[in-house]
Amino acid sequence: MNLDPDLPVRRTYSYLGPAGTFTEAALGQVPEAREQIWRSVRNVGEALADVVEGRSDAAMIAIENSVDGGVSTAQDALATIPGLRIVGEYLVPVNFVLVGRPGTRLADVSLVAAHPVAYGQCLQWLSVNLPEHAHLPAASNVASAVGIVDGLSEADAAIAPPGILEHYDLELLADGIGDNARAVTRFVLVSRAVAAPAPTGADKTSLIVELPEEYPGALLELLEQFATRGINLSLLASRPIGDELGRYRFVIDADGHIQDERMADALLGLRRFSPKVIFLGSYPRADRAIVHYSDRYADAVFVEARDWLRGLISGVPED
Repeated sequence: MNLDPDLPVRRTYSYLGPAGTFTEAALGQVPEAREQIWRSVRNVGEALADVVEGRSDAAMIAIENSVDGGVSTAQDALATIPGLRIVGEYLVPVNFVLVGRPGTRLADVSLVAAHPVAYGQCLQWLSVNLPEHAHLPAASNVASAVGIVDGLSEADAAIAPPGILEHYDLELLADGIGDNARAVTRFVLVSRAVAAPAPTGADKTSLIVELPEEYPGALLELLEQFATRGINLSLLASRPIGDELGRYRFVIDADGHIQDERMADALLGLRRFSPKVIFLGSYPRADRAIVHYSDRYADAVFVEARDWLRGLISGVPED
């Protein structure tokens, strides 16, 4: 607790720990999080609960991977925990190393501990270099290595993020073992509900939308809310709602900002169409790429159309 009123109040950020995870690397990209309190947690639910219950000001969570797609646990949590906003996104290249206890050689390895996702992303390398190995599933990328350090794992080696070597005494057996050198994980920083930051021209809006009911063309009708306003979707993922078979919600990332006239108009259309629309936030894109669109979807066009309609309603003669 800060007992000195002259000292600045430090903010707390939750992240999937322990130290050395890709999530920690993502949090390291947040300028305002530096020199603040970083709270290591065990899972996404705990991280978001920290935010909702006030233990943390924000939480960094993985939301999408270029190889495996959306992180379902994070998407489902954002769909069911109210009062959250995404305030930023960050990209972390995904690479893996193979580590063992000090003195271990690659030739000694027959049992490899790894999180199942990490294992799947390194399977080609393992098949070539350790063709007779067996896999021991681990709870996280870092837990696989920590178990070896603590002597609690039967594994000879572990697949882990490169940052693990900065925190634990481990033998590097091989680096760059991922099968896809361009693999990237997208992380989002989540806070309690706040007003969206001002548009930058390189923005993204995240939503979760439920279909009203099952009928032919329902998904097309949802997509038309964006297509007819010139809005590109960079993510469209379905997740079961869970109350009965055949009921789905859609996780959507759309290019643009809620203060853009075309995006605001699309949200109004979604609100009329869907029984539940969850606005997760508008925030700057991690790649800072400017969003380009046709002139016919410029803000001024939407404003002029509304003014034209108001004039018709009020009886003003057309030019």
